[in-house]
Amino acid sequence: MDMKKRVSLELRHRSPAEVQELVLDNCRSSEGKIEGITEEFSNLELLSLINVGLTSVADIPKLDKLKKLELSDNRISGGLEVLAERLVNLTHLNLSGNKFKDISTLEPALVRN
Repeated sequence: MDMKKRVSLELRHRSPAEVQELVLDNCRSSEGKIEGITEEFSNLELLSLINVGLTSVADIPKLDKLKKLELSDNRISGGLEVLAERLVNLTHLNLSGNKFKDISTLEPALVRN
């Protein structure tokens, strides 16, 4: 199942602003990007995208209330600076099982001003 369709199913007749947890594990990202998740998910606190085929997180929207982001078992290899910029309250980030070549690639996701 593709990611956009899964997001639609997970809404279960709710508006995106009503959703606090969104688990999309094992669905498929058609182009290796985050799809179907917008800033309308303004109260989202947990987002799980385990094993969805992501190669990039560049399309993640600004989600001010997001605290926990699960990105394990994807093909992400960099571009993490966007996480620190758009997920200002993030306290838990799981990147295990991705394609990072060295630890310095993770620094942008860990450093905040």
